[in-house]
Amino acid sequence: MDQKQMIETMIKALDSKRAEDIKLLCIKDITVVADYFVIADGSSTTQTKALADEVEFRLKQNGIEPQRVEGYQTANWIAMDYGTVIVHVFYKETRDYYNLERLWNDAEQVDISELIVKE
Repeated sequence: MDQKQMIETMIKALDSKRAEDIKLLCIKDITVVADYFVIADGSSTTQTKALADEVEFRLKQNGIEPQRVEGYQTANWIAMDYGTVIVHVFYKETRDYYNLERLWNDAEQVDISELIVKE
């Protein structure tokens, strides 16, 4: 599975569990941390755990394991490190507080509308 397929799988997994405001930021030209951030939020800590679980489950089906997962216990901000892609799953109020999109405003926001199912 290449990076593009991995990102598509992540976004579709988040969307399938009704994640809110899914964003894909390309950060490869401004940092060595990763190439992309996938950012999404849930309306409860239970949902944030379910979102993270779904991403991990779908990628595991393709033999891809996260290098590290942080924040799962509190579920306010779960960061899943897949090497070149880091998934940030937030509880809504925590996302508003940290506002990664503002902190990384130099990053290119990638259009993912074709990956999101319209209701």
